[in-house]
Amino acid sequence: MTVRARVIAAVLALTALALAIAGLTAYTLERTMAERRVEGYLERAVDEFRVLACGHSADCAPGVDPTTGRPFTGPDDLIRVAMQRQVLASNESELGIVGGKVVWTAPEGVRFRPEQDAAFVDTVLPLSELDHVTRGRLATPMADYFYAVTPVRFPGQTGALVQTFDMRAEEDLLKATYGSYALVALGSLGMVGFLIWLLVGRLLQPIRLLRTTAEDITEHDLSRRIPVHGSDDLSALTRTVNAMLDRLNAAIGSQRQLLDDVGHELRTPVTIVRGHLELMDADDADDVRTTRALAVDELDRMGRLVDDLLTLAKAERSDFIQPQPTDIGRLTDETLEKARGLAPRRWLLDELADVEVALDPQRVTQAWLQLASNAVKYSPGEAPIALGSAVRGSELWLWVRDQGVGISPEERDLVLARFGRGADAPLRADGAGLGLAIVDKIVTGHAGRVDIESVVGRGSTIALVLPLQPTTPALEAIP
Repeated sequence: MTVRARVIAAVLALTALALAIAGLTAYTLERTMAERRVEGYLERAVDEFRVLACGHSADCAPGVDPTTGRPFTGPDDLIRVAMQRQVLASNESELGIVGGKVVWTAPEGVRFRPEQDAAFVDTVLPLSELDHVTRGRLATPMADYFYAVTPVRFPGQTGALVQTFDMRAEEDLLKATYGSYALVALGSLGMVGFLIWLLVGRLLQPIRLLRTTAEDITEHDLSRRIPVHGSDDLSALTRTVNAMLDRLNAAIGSQRQLLDDVGHELRTPVTIVRGHLELMDADDADDVRTTRALAVDELDRMGRLVDDLLTLAKAERSDFIQPQPTDIGRLTDETLEKARGLAPRRWLLDELADVEVALDPQRVTQAWLQLASNAVKYSPGEAPIALGSAVRGSELWLWVRDQGVGISPEERDLVLARFGRGADAPLRADGAGLGLAIVDKIVTGHAGRVDIESVVGRGSTIALVLPLQPTTPALEAIP
């Protein structure tokens, strides 16, 4: 069964169960109320007969016929008058017993005829001889009786008025009513099933779209996305799947770019080494030494390129950045000391931020030193290079300032891309153009940005701008 069918079946089953419980409960209550109503009616009928038979005297003196004003002469006279006064329902009847025999019965228009049921007559005749009212219930093949037998005694004569109801007729009325209820319930189930079919179809539409989209997605096409409508759980699932597809697309794109980069950048040094080895004169010691030095240099460059490419590939992983509380003043001092080992230059400290920030100290140091290495490559040997750190508003700025060739405005986005280099960069320094791309990945991993301020021919100030979450908000500037 499909999810749609299972949901519809479950809803219909629960709805049917609820309707059945409600119907059975209502039927039981109605049946109980009908029985109590009949018992109350019999009780009132017995009281009315007693008033007719005894009047309102405490010693039960013979009653008076309300039509003639004469006292009743015997049970036959009393029962006849009492039965004439009653208007009987279709499931109600009466019997008049005098001297142990059924003398009076209901008028011919009454359909309920208990006198024709020998089992009932045999039951009530002995009760007419008692000296108290008897109430009871008797089920026979003909009817289900609620009855009351009220004996009367006159000098030398006895009798009784039997009043009875057929409860099967009451139950037949209830069954007819709840038969109609069952038909309405079945119709309601059909309507509920149709509405649930429509509703579940709309609710499951994102899942169908998810399935069809997943079927259309291939290794070479991850561009398909599922439309998002609304803000419910299925919409949240759709957004989650779209985000997963974005991550897959980015991961596969990163792998493809890595393969393209490796194939493009490693082909050149391999070709150079191969060409020199093929042309090398094995008998010429100078040629062997020259070729060997060139091959080692190219292999070193290939090693650095592979390391940079691996760093860029790791930048796509969630654990690339591992922040921890870091003392920025201490980190600035340590980075400046490490930068001094890059080249014998005049290294300066512009500012020192005395604050603790959550960041990855190893990755930030790597990016900072990359900026310092670029400053060494692209500035004159006699020009100073300065490092600094400061808090500006809600951001932490870590920068390197040089007096080098500078970066033109149109090249600022280019130098941050993979293998992106300025127009005169190859003339001044070797490299594949991955340094600032790595810096950008590290800063982006911290939810920050790279800020470049530069004037061509006068130098650049490149800063790592990171969001500030200080634990000790203090700032000390060193002139």
